[in-house]
Amino acid sequence: MAIKLTKNELKKQKDNLKQFQRYLPTLQLKKQQLQSVIMKIRQELEQKEAERIQMIGDLDEWVAVFAENEIFDEEKRLEMLVQPDRVISKDVNIAGVTIPSFEELTFKDINYDVADYPLWVDTAVFKLREIARLDALVSTLRKQTELLEAELRTTSQRVNLFEKVKIPEAKENIRVIQVYLGDQQTAAVVRGKISKKKLVEV
Repeated sequence: MAIKLTKNELKKQKDNLKQFQRYLPTLQLKKQQLQSVIMKIRQELEQKEAERIQMIGDLDEWVAVFAENEIFDEEKRLEMLVQPDRVISKDVNIAGVTIPSFEELTFKDINYDVADYPLWVDTAVFKLREIARLDALVSTLRKQTELLEAELRTTSQRVNLFEKVKIPEAKENIRVIQVYLGDQQTAAVVRGKISKKKLVEV
């Protein structure tokens, strides 16, 4: 992009450079903060996914018992007793990004007559609810990661733009204008001396 070789343009370029140099540390700090938070969330996500796999693995010992589930009438089967209602989360702000933070998973209030079921059903309902809660938590952590990674990409692009394009460009523009204005000043001084000499000679 062509720039005007004037004092006004020089001031504008110097102001731009100051602005870029002021914003850059803030962007770099935001980038570091996002990277740190993403790393923590990934660790938590890994841990919760491992817990979930462990819980599902623990159900293996229940396989024979769960086979009994098929004996129940359809409306009395175990999956009818564990019905997630809604995920409760609150919005939190991390480095300027609003992300959901998991609070709780609620379940539909389903009353059942304990006399209709064997003893293991209460424990099974509890375990299935715990797995459903972990599913909801894992899903929220994935959403957090997704939102923060998108913001990290944008912030990294801005950091690169300032570091590799805007700041070097402004510095180069300042150099070019200063060289040009310096040459103009030198030329004016030389012209002045020549004019003076001519006047003296006359």
